[in-house]
Amino acid sequence: QVQLVESGGGLVQAGGSLRLSCAASGRIFSTYTMGWFRQPPGKEREFVAGISWSSGGSTYYPDSVKGRFTISRDGSKNTVALQMNSLKPEDTAVYFCAAKDGKVLLQLWRTYRYWGQGTQVTVSS
Repeated sequence: QVQLVESGGGLVQAGGSLRLSCAASGRIFSTYTMGWFRQPPGKEREFVAGISWSSGGSTYYPDSVKGRFTISRDGSKNTVALQMNSLKPEDTAVYFCAAKDGKVLLQLWRTYRYWGQGTQVTVSS
C-alpha cells in the first residue's frame, strides 16, 4: 500500500512559478512510475509528467508542458516534485500525484493504482 500527499498548490499570476511536492509513504519499488496529473474544471484528468522511481529516473512529459514543467524525485525522502514555470491560465486545475507499478501506458490515469487527494493550482491572467 502506498499513500501520497500533495502540497504546494496556490494562486499565481500568469508567467509565474509554483513547485508542487508529493510525499510518498509505504512500499515503493524501483519498478514504480510516479506521475503528476491535472484535472481542469469539467474536463478529463490529463497527464502532466512522469518519472521512473529507479535510479536514473527517466522522465516523461506531454508537449503541452515540455520545457516549462520539470519532475524530479528524492529517493532518500520519498518525495516527488513538480516545478512549474511560465504558468498559463490554462494550467489552472487540481493537480494529483499518482503511483503505479511499471511504465506501460504511463500517460493514462486509469492505469495508476495510488492517488493523492489533489492540490489546487490557479493561474490568473
